[in-house]
Amino acid sequence: MSEKKGRVYLIGAGPGDAGLLTLKGKKLLGEAQVVIYDSLVNPQILKFCRPDAELLFAGKTMGQAHISQEEINELLISKAKEGKTVARLKGGDPFVFGRGGEEAEAIVQNGIDIEIVPGVSSVTAVPAYGGIPITHRQFNSSFAVFTGHHQGEDSDYDPAQIETLVFLMGLNNIESIMKKLLEMGKKPSTPVAVISSGTLPEQRSVVGTISDIAEKTRVLDVQTPATIVVGEVASLAEAIGWYEKKPLFGKTMMVTREKEASSEFSELITSCGAKTIEFPTIAIKPIRNTKEQKLSVENLGNYDFLVFTSVNGVTNYFEVLASHGKDSRELKGKKIIAIGEKTAEQLLKYKLSADYMPAVYTAEGIVSLAEKLDLDGKKILIPRALVARELLPETLRTMGATVEVLCVYETLVPDYSKKELDAIKAKFSDAEIDLVTFTSSSTVTNFFSLLGEDPELFSKTGFACIGPVTAATLLGYGFTPAVTADIHTTRGLKEKILDL
Repeated sequence: MSEKKGRVYLIGAGPGDAGLLTLKGKKLLGEAQVVIYDSLVNPQILKFCRPDAELLFAGKTMGQAHISQEEINELLISKAKEGKTVARLKGGDPFVFGRGGEEAEAIVQNGIDIEIVPGVSSVTAVPAYGGIPITHRQFNSSFAVFTGHHQGEDSDYDPAQIETLVFLMGLNNIESIMKKLLEMGKKPSTPVAVISSGTLPEQRSVVGTISDIAEKTRVLDVQTPATIVVGEVASLAEAIGWYEKKPLFGKTMMVTREKEASSEFSELITSCGAKTIEFPTIAIKPIRNTKEQKLSVENLGNYDFLVFTSVNGVTNYFEVLASHGKDSRELKGKKIIAIGEKTAEQLLKYKLSADYMPAVYTAEGIVSLAEKLDLDGKKILIPRALVARELLPETLRTMGATVEVLCVYETLVPDYSKKELDAIKAKFSDAEIDLVTFTSSSTVTNFFSLLGEDPELFSKTGFACIGPVTAATLLGYGFTPAVTADIHTTRGLKEKILDL
């Protein structure tokens, strides 16, 4: 019997920003059964892995290798020989100072199929995020790249003749690098930029010259990883430097939405330069196979209106329909009301358009809309969470409608260990979190259920609420929101935060 043979994808993860992962890299990550990743890989990228993937860390922690290069090679080979599809995920581009060539050689020598997926290299990306064009026709026609351990000696060319020099992993040796460049003929006044944690919200740029950059980085306590750019192009950092000028740059925001929805909101915030910490305070649990659901599906033809108050309501309702062999075609001719743009967008995935969407994205907004509709004698179905405000169904009933509430999911408090909660509390104690964002009353209630209500713990933190109902819940705990969105969507919340 022949041995099963897998394959290996050698994928560049990019310089840090998860958005710089290539589309092909993302696709292949979603196919891999085993993912072996390095320490410089943004954890957000691992979200693109398939849920059942085996994730193996093979990077360095505090400068110490977790496993040797030889062991990594053996791991890649052994997993592939088990017949598995293996993704080797490496920071930046795997063939730019990443030992990707060594790994590729070992894989091929063992008769295993390999595919190389180049990554966005920190060589060009980090300077770009620092506002430095690696080439500029007014300043240079060439550039050279070195590791921080290579200072230009023993070269076949004179670094003094190369207009732009880029040093990766060179911060710890910056003083000796600058000294060597002076010895080789570079002018002391040559501009130098050091960019720490490039492309990430923690990015920090320091600009100086060959003569003073080592002292500046020491005084300002610049941390690794860092990229060093030497040459006249470095003088453009302060003028162009776009990333560190983003409106929320340097701020840390906590996102408390459920896990499935938190990434989308986090991306909205990070697009403005903020660092986000995802701390979901609600978990969604589907409710299925109830007698009420069975009866509702059987009598689907009797409803005149369906009211959807959330994305989760839409998704779970159509899963209930599917479990009974039905789909969106069964809703033909029925009027649909949706609260919020996201809820309406979710309906489009099921080939349905909302007939009505209230101007104000709350239950009160639907009540205002309902007053303009003739609901007397109409039968209305509201698929929703097990626990929710009764204002909407009760008010619709006073308008003469027959209202049926169908529970299709419930919200729970996520299960966190004491260690995880203590780590979150420490961030508040150390004033590391500037703003906590709440997108529903449940996120507020569960937040304080998990972390307690000690005013001292949150004394250096602000709170942002998606709307007045959420804000009222927060006030009930004795905290006044710094932000309450006028438009009750995540985009509206983001825009209001920008007004701070």
